[in-house]
Amino acid sequence: MSDHGHEHQHGHGHGHAQQQGQGHEHGHDGPPPGMPPLPDSADGLPAWWEELYGGSDLRWSGSANARLVEALAQLGVAPGRTLDLGCGEGGDVVWLAEQGWAATGVDVAHAAVARARRVAEARGVDVVLERHDLTQTFPEGEFDLVNAQFLQAPVGWPRAEVLRRAASAVAPGGHLLVVDHADPPPWADLDEQARIGFPTPQQVLADLDLGDGWAVVRAEVAARPATGPAGSAAQHGHLNDSVVLVRRLR
Repeated sequence: MSDHGHEHQHGHGHGHAQQQGQGHEHGHDGPPPGMPPLPDSADGLPAWWEELYGGSDLRWSGSANARLVEALAQLGVAPGRTLDLGCGEGGDVVWLAEQGWAATGVDVAHAAVARARRVAEARGVDVVLERHDLTQTFPEGEFDLVNAQFLQAPVGWPRAEVLRRAASAVAPGGHLLVVDHADPPPWADLDEQARIGFPTPQQVLADLDLGDGWAVVRAEVAARPATGPAGSAAQHGHLNDSVVLVRRLR
């Protein structure tokens, strides 16, 4: 397992995740217990993520995000090079490596990269881990799959620019998967959630502005079952995900 340890930060959303969510890693169902308050602006996000991952407890389930697993089953493509944006504790990037992909994960937080490294070592897979601010730097090369799960953050973070940069890193014949929360979970703090955008698939496609060299494989809102934080009024329910999967033709 290799860790490039780049002294870059990448601004990312990770989304608001829930430790008890169904089959999700870093962009899940609602704030887990102990999540720090959101910063006042996007400038505070790197420190916010560092604080989030700086403790000793695992934040997420360790499983791959369900929409990623679903997309690869749908595509049936052979493993190639893959990039996971906002890798968190490594649930997606490690799972991809286990499926035979040459996997790279990036995160804004040193602590998250360290956690992902430990997970990869424990599960015996080789992954590349880099720390980037995707508004400033980006991993080099082209990838057959770029995975962007729940890159949602307070207003002011240039998400559309980051997604377009992600699209530019997709190799011809490769895919970009963008998954977002389509609306807040029923147990969420609505004051906090009001600061997070909930893009529709159509908004994601408009932000990507892909042009003729791409094909839309999937663009829809899809529901999945989820479990809320312990003690929440709504313990069980459904969450709606905005799912966009596109293929680069040339």
